[in-house]
Amino acid sequence: MEEIYKEYEDKLNPAMLQEIRANVPEKISHEKLKQILDKAVEIYDGSKVSPGECIGLIAAQSIGEPGTQMVLNTFHFAGVAEMNVTMGLPRIIEVLDATKNISTPMMEIYLKKPYCDGGEEIKKIALSIKEIKLKDVATEFSINIADFTITITVDEEKIKNLSLTVSQVGKAIGKFSKNLDIKTEKNVIVAKVSQKGESINTLYKVKEKIKEVSISGMKGIKQVLPVRRGDEYIILTAGSNIKTILQLEYVDAERTITNDIAEIADVLGIEAAREAIINEVKKVIDSQGLKVDIRHIMLVADTMCVSGKVKGITRYGVVSEKSSVLARASFETPLKHIIRAAVVGEEDMLTSVIENVMLNQPIPIGTGLPGLRSKIRK
Repeated sequence: MEEIYKEYEDKLNPAMLQEIRANVPEKISHEKLKQILDKAVEIYDGSKVSPGECIGLIAAQSIGEPGTQMVLNTFHFAGVAEMNVTMGLPRIIEVLDATKNISTPMMEIYLKKPYCDGGEEIKKIALSIKEIKLKDVATEFSINIADFTITITVDEEKIKNLSLTVSQVGKAIGKFSKNLDIKTEKNVIVAKVSQKGESINTLYKVKEKIKEVSISGMKGIKQVLPVRRGDEYIILTAGSNIKTILQLEYVDAERTITNDIAEIADVLGIEAAREAIINEVKKVIDSQGLKVDIRHIMLVADTMCVSGKVKGITRYGVVSEKSSVLARASFETPLKHIIRAAVVGEEDMLTSVIENVMLNQPIPIGTGLPGLRSKIRK
């Protein structure tokens, strides 16, 4: 048997051979095994791309055409005002343009046992993750112009539920700025502003900034929602902070995901970002009931990540890195590209499709790829 498998090592890739080995019955005849392997080779060769195939154009068409039938919608979680997820065409544009600040960042946080079993434990975890700002626990902000102080009245009940004290809230405000002198008494925090060039305007600006001070939870996570997924509970969040979340001991780091691709690239690296691009685009296309071959999406993801950084399919991203001047000029802002190329004396080797179409020459794909030589009679 091993000799037969060795014969096909050059014809099939190792993963396919391994799969055939795992699924073929042990007591199979040599002829039957050869027949199976020959059929696998035939299908494998048929699925390969022909030399000169214009894969970029086909991938663009395959994703672009279903894109015209997509709904421009936002998915909304019932009962939670801030929990919206961008879907449809806007989401695909967001992913393929490699947008840094996406409109609805969210995370799916998976938990280890026994935390994923639900009950009070998961509510506590969810509350500890949610970012609480000072304005969420304060009932009143007042300004005293004579003393240059800001008085903050705190809701004691809310603080108690968050397992915080008034003095801890005061310390959090103190960390925010060195120009504040903090005093706390009962449920009141008094912050004296000591800045040069003090004015009423300065005092008002400081008061507005203080409202946004984070006093507990993870930065950037605006809302949390524990939901049942199969036989376990997970936490959905509005907002994303995967770097901090993955460090928590009760979080299952292997399954926890975010839809913010720029953040994935920063924290987990370019390969994870490539995988996320494929998953996010496929998720949107599948949710709309459309069908696109995964290989087209993989090609786009590879193009975006090949430089080691996530680059969008925009004039500043992938297009700006094309070696051909005419190809860059054909996308957007042609004059800028042509003048810049003329200034530095750039050459165009005419190796791609667009530049040859512009010059009315055969394009180097399909039948335009091979060149013919003929003997000329004297």
